[in-house]
Amino acid sequence: MEIPTIVGAGLIVIGAGMGIGRIGSSAMDAIARQPEATNKIQTAMLIAAALIEGIGFAALFAA
Repeated sequence: MEIPTIVGAGLIVIGAGMGIGRIGSSAMDAIARQPEATNKIQTAMLIAAALIEGIGFAALFAA
């Protein structure tokens, strides 16, 4: 692997991790504010995290 490819792959992983972390943090804040909406919030969080992870995998394969 060349150096730019390795750097690109590292940035992809960091970006995906930060995105999923931000989604989790926002979901915990929302659940703390409205505990009765926990199931809807968790479902939306899991779907968004899966989409980010899928885009991260696609970007890694492209790199």
